[in-house]
Amino acid sequence: MRRKSKAFLAFPRPPFNWRLGDAQVSLGSETKLMGVLNITPDSFSDGGLYRDPALAERRALAMEEEGAHFIDVGGESSRPGSRPVSAREEIRRVQPVFKRLSRKIKVPLSVDTCKYEVAWACLDEGAKVINDIYGLRGHKRLAKLVARYKAGIVLMHMRGTPLTMQARAVYKDLLRDIRDDLKRSVGLALDAGIPQANIVIDPGFGFGKTAQQNLEILGRLDFFSSLKQPILAGLSRKSFIGYVLGTPVSERLYGSLAAAAAAIFRGAHILRVHDVLAHKQLAVLLDRSLAVDERRN
Repeated sequence: MRRKSKAFLAFPRPPFNWRLGDAQVSLGSETKLMGVLNITPDSFSDGGLYRDPALAERRALAMEEEGAHFIDVGGESSRPGSRPVSAREEIRRVQPVFKRLSRKIKVPLSVDTCKYEVAWACLDEGAKVINDIYGLRGHKRLAKLVARYKAGIVLMHMRGTPLTMQARAVYKDLLRDIRDDLKRSVGLALDAGIPQANIVIDPGFGFGKTAQQNLEILGRLDFFSSLKQPILAGLSRKSFIGYVLGTPVSERLYGSLAAAAAAIFRGAHILRVHDVLAHKQLAVLLDRSLAVDERRN
């Protein structure tokens, strides 16, 4: 009799319907991709490339064509050590892009911001998702605004600010501490009137974590399924990949794909990525092979 292997097994990905206003996106049956579009001069990977709204539009359309399910637009760098910019400056960077994209992009648009004023400006221009690195622990009015627009929200884990977070990578129990912080963020969302169906969680790879801590989170990503919310993983080109492989940011595609595969195995519903086409090919092949394995079992 053939014995079942005790090798590394995929964690089953629970299905969710993510509510975005009057629409919804089915999560679970396939890995969804959120394409990164930075409208900044200083992001760690692609700072300065898409500050021209016409170039940003071209890049967004290309990512949609390559298979992105969402486009995430950011006007403020959150790389380690970065300093904040004013809401006015952030709006100046992203609002012209949203004006262009809302007329041409068919997939939902997300704005990577923690600021009430920026979120409001982008929601008025058609944004369907707020991606908040502070997990609603920053601007107090943001949660109510998201609830009013019935937008989706990504609640990310971070301690401190991008300027201070790497000095705060100290945890009593890494996974439980992150889970408890995310649970508090979910509570803030629910208390403000954001429905549970609108919430996605993100453990915050690279935000206040050492390279070894990031690897531990990646290997145990399914731990956060106890919060019963879809999981987003932002792994693309992160510094811990460079630390492990000894590669600069421009040479981290293969490492990013390996990390993405591990995240899918451990239950990630959404991957936030720079290289959409490569991740799309990875996700399609892996999703289909896992579906075959589930049918056999």
